[in-house]
Amino acid sequence: MPEYRVVDAFTDRPLAGNPAAVLVMDGAYPDAWAQGVAAEFNLAETAFARPTDEEGADYELRWFTPTVEVDLCGHATLATAHTLAERGVPGPYRFSTRSGILTVTGDGERLWLDFPARPPKPVPAPEGLAEVLGARPRWAGLGGGEDLLVELDDEAAVRGLAPDAAALARLPYTLVIATARAEKGPDFVSRVFAPAIGVPEDPVTGRAHTVLTPFWAERLGRAEMAAHQASARGGDLLVRDRGERVLIGGHAVSVATGTLHL
Repeated sequence: MPEYRVVDAFTDRPLAGNPAAVLVMDGAYPDAWAQGVAAEFNLAETAFARPTDEEGADYELRWFTPTVEVDLCGHATLATAHTLAERGVPGPYRFSTRSGILTVTGDGERLWLDFPARPPKPVPAPEGLAEVLGARPRWAGLGGGEDLLVELDDEAAVRGLAPDAAALARLPYTLVIATARAEKGPDFVSRVFAPAIGVPEDPVTGRAHTVLTPFWAERLGRAEMAAHQASARGGDLLVRDRGERVLIGGHAVSVATGTLHL
């Protein structure tokens, strides 16, 4: 029976950041079984890793929300690397995914995700978005063709959002990312909503920072920045713009281990 680990990602303390369940499998497993397990955990993401012979990778990695499999997930990738490290597997960790080969390395203090950058391209704000979101965007753009980024006037506007999740779910976007310049501390703040894939609000989202990093690097004129995702749990990230790639650094903490009786 497979073992699992629940890891809080992008935090250095338990019960904060973004929780993910991680299963390191010995071999193949049915897709429907994996989706059922993810629905049972009912976390933003459940990650399934298994050894692979694919060139350039050591593990196949897949991510499931409670309702669908997704193409890219940062916090569950961080959680998987953390899990492998705690199992005594040395890094760097190279994963074959739907988004290509993704690598996670450690620097002795935190783990760093090496992800493809998805700089947002300006688009008109969708009609009615201000009413659905509860704030009027000052800028809107599309990252990766499916994630909507909206810049708001200030940090207070981001923190005060109370969007209509059902209405957001009807929009043609996987993520809706709201962001603003931080007033103090980090360089920018964000919140991320993904009701279309079964996640009303994601606590801390590595994927969103593949869009946020190039956006704020251009706005602020520098490549290295500190970010805070201002969800109820909250999470902190360091990000580095590398042109076609983005480095996303964070901590992770294991909070539970167990065995599935399936």
